[in-house]
Amino acid sequence: MPRTGIESALTDLLFNRALTLEEAADRHFAPEYRQHTDGEWADRAEFLEHMAHLRTVVADGHVEVHDEFRDGIGYAGQRTAHITKKDGATVRMAVYLFGEFAPDGRFLRIEETTLMLHGAESDRDMGSARQAVSFGSSDRWLMCVVD
Repeated sequence: MPRTGIESALTDLLFNRALTLEEAADRHFAPEYRQHTDGEWADRAEFLEHMAHLRTVVADGHVEVHDEFRDGIGYAGQRTAHITKKDGATVRMAVYLFGEFAPDGRFLRIEETTLMLHGAESDRDMGSARQAVSFGSSDRWLMCVVD
């Protein structure tokens, strides 16, 4: 079975509103999926909570893959996420990851670290935000991706 890739997975999750979040996740992530982002582990339900939150704040964007390697069940990649939020603000994040595929070609595990290249300080934790917490006129992120 063909293996998924991070660009198609994130495009379906964040930008393809013709798919429900569950449909997008089922295409690319195994039921046992786990993710480790910037020191925090999330199971599949927590990951989907994060993606659901991002869908409420992300208006548009794209994923630019710089390097992507597959070797057996192993996966590694480097990408830049370019995000435009619904409030018009933009965020750009570099993401470095290692992962593992399930036998059916979907992601089983991803461990990644993020580096904000452009954006407000309040967007620094966008890689793991599950909900926005209001701090006056700005929002602080608690988990994923970013123009």
